[in-house]
Amino acid sequence: MAHDHHDPDDRHGHSTHQGHSHGHGDDIDWGAMVALLEAEAEVHSPAYARALAWLGEEVTEPGLIVDAGSGPGVIACLMAKTFPGARVVAADGSAPLLEHARARAARQGVADRFDTITGELPDSLAELDYPADLLWASRSLHHLGDQKAALAAFADRLAPGGTLAILEGGLSGRCLPRDIGFGHPGLQARLDAVQEDRFARMRAELPSAVAVTEDWPALLAGAGLKHTGTRSFLLDVPAPLPDRARAFVVARLTRAREAYADALDAEDRATLDRLLDPTDPAGVHRRPDVFVLAAHTVHRAVRPV
Repeated sequence: MAHDHHDPDDRHGHSTHQGHSHGHGDDIDWGAMVALLEAEAEVHSPAYARALAWLGEEVTEPGLIVDAGSGPGVIACLMAKTFPGARVVAADGSAPLLEHARARAARQGVADRFDTITGELPDSLAELDYPADLLWASRSLHHLGDQKAALAAFADRLAPGGTLAILEGGLSGRCLPRDIGFGHPGLQARLDAVQEDRFARMRAELPSAVAVTEDWPALLAGAGLKHTGTRSFLLDVPAPLPDRARAFVVARLTRAREAYADALDAEDRATLDRLLDPTDPAGVHRRPDVFVLAAHTVHRAVRPV
């Protein structure tokens, strides 16, 4: 598996983040991927909930929370439920994904405290009516060419004492044993290698791309913030998987097969084809040993009062 959000073209492939649309020069059709993005974020929600609980130790009564790069709003709605006194703003470069976010907020009964901003990050955050007490960016920062400048812009949108939370890094997801009984063992490690190469090229091709050492505490300090902690949150959905999680695994491997076909050898392509065959007992639709395991790393920092 590859992020969240988190997209197979994105590093560590969780989702997607929760998978996000950021509107900064990548060629992914995020609107067309909404079902995958929502499924990924929903499967990974237990880890996000623990991350938000940790942030809640520092951000006790937020008035405004911003999800910068919100995608279809799964985490933004989780924020609205976690912090029932807060107004939540989902900001994203994809209008279709924000339509899904607003519909989700309505279904979950939080629409009266839920707003959206459509536009390029970080400039679109200038539309905020007042500074944020918590600004969350889950695998959206690395879609911006100049990450240092983006962090400074995020910091500028914080209220004094407000918290910036950056979800970047972590560990690549796994859904299968190393040796699945056919093909060459270690398929997911090879998919990781392809993904890392695609990620590096994506970063290099972004407008105004600036290479930085990914020392997030140091980068947060460079933006004028005080780093107050880093923690990783494990997602562990063991076999046998519930139907929703299994469908997510199928969708992720299908997307990987489509995105990486030209970078895989014939044996790995054949292995993926067999894994994705719904009639094959050894495929991920039916095999009993499929699981979901990943780790999400969150860095938090506070704007001085």
